[in-house]
Amino acid sequence: MLTTLPNLLTLSRIAAIPLVIVTFYLPPPYGPWIGCGLFALAGFTDWLDGRLARLWKQQSELGRFLDPIADKLLVAAILFMLAALQRVSEPTIFPALVILGREIMVSGLREHLAVLKVRVPSSRLAKWKTGLQMGAIGVLLVGDSGPTYLPVTWVGELMLWAAAVLTLITGYDYLRAGLVHMTDAPPPVEAAKPSSVR
Repeated sequence: MLTTLPNLLTLSRIAAIPLVIVTFYLPPPYGPWIGCGLFALAGFTDWLDGRLARLWKQQSELGRFLDPIADKLLVAAILFMLAALQRVSEPTIFPALVILGREIMVSGLREHLAVLKVRVPSSRLAKWKTGLQMGAIGVLLVGDSGPTYLPVTWVGELMLWAAAVLTLITGYDYLRAGLVHMTDAPPPVEAAKPSSVR
């Protein structure tokens, strides 16, 4: 059901997207830090909703559908804003595109495999990728509003590049696992025999 707490937590991540976007237009240092705080809170709900769903046995197809969508919308919106407002260097747009491209590919694969009643579980490396990616975005949200003795933006960009490398590896693994179920040749269809003319 949509009103279970795990699903409501998932929906809260979607609701947080416009709030995080607003923080881009708030003056520093408050805006960047508030944006980072909201993003961290959204990341916490991502962990909490899955844990509660398993603990309370409230796992559902709706939750499995909403959870990755909420994550992808949040990540895509923030990466877009960071690039649009030039809060990251131009070369860093490339790993952002790699991450977004992989998310689109995985979404398409999941949709197709769902029709085939096939699930491909996330690997441990994919979880590391997600953690590194979320950490990078949080650091980039703070950016120049971070401690002056640390190159915060540079650290965030480096983390995003590392996440992009893991994205390519895990994306390839996911694609290879999915292709196994998509390349099975369908059974041959016998040609219909022509009916005799009387």
